[in-house]
Amino acid sequence: MSEKFKDKCIVITGGANGIGENIAFAFADQGAIVWIADLDEEKSLSVKNQIEASGGIAYFHKTNVSNEKNIIDLFQNVKVKCGKLDVLINNAGIAVFKPLLELSTLEWEKVIQTNLSSVFIASREASKIMPEGGRIINMASTRALMSEPNSEAYAASKGGILSLTHALAASLQSKGITVNSISPGWIQTNNYDGLTENDHKQHWSNRVGHPIDISMACLYLADPENNFMNGQNIIVDGGMTRKMIYEE
Repeated sequence: MSEKFKDKCIVITGGANGIGENIAFAFADQGAIVWIADLDEEKSLSVKNQIEASGGIAYFHKTNVSNEKNIIDLFQNVKVKCGKLDVLINNAGIAVFKPLLELSTLEWEKVIQTNLSSVFIASREASKIMPEGGRIINMASTRALMSEPNSEAYAASKGGILSLTHALAASLQSKGITVNSISPGWIQTNNYDGLTENDHKQHWSNRVGHPIDISMACLYLADPENNFMNGQNIIVDGGMTRKMIYEE
């Protein structure tokens, strides 16, 4: 186990599954105290138990990020248990892909509240207990930059995260807190071996992304010595958003 993040307190929303789960393990392996903020109690406790079995420290706080009080309670609990927060990773999110004419306003608002409003609320509350040198990392998406049909709500929420990220960076500079975002491309969170050769070869990196690719970006942005990266968005997509594609 590395000591890079020893005794650093890390909150990961949506930390029980997929990318969030991998991020939790990555920071725990670096000695961090990991908080898993998620609705999935069974899976969260499984991740927590695995971290503790490896000698790490982890907490679970059942959190619905679409509920402001849940988020406020989370950071109050973090303050009580840890006294401070060093890194917040706003990873939780949902997706609704439906034809535009069938997408209801309620569905639109649920995606915006869960994916975007939660980032604002969590960042606001986290910054209250972050010392100088704190890090906020927001999970956006390459869908903030490029689109396919029927993705309006998700694309808007992720595009909002990009703008919110640099606005937060500007507002929190006086506190010495950096704010950056990560835009994952195709990240396969399960059944990686079931992908086809064409799935991999269409990427310039010759493979589909894995959650560890995002975890490594998080570790880079959260590094205590990395304070010059601020207000930026890192695209982790194997080159896909730079690929010129014409139908033949």
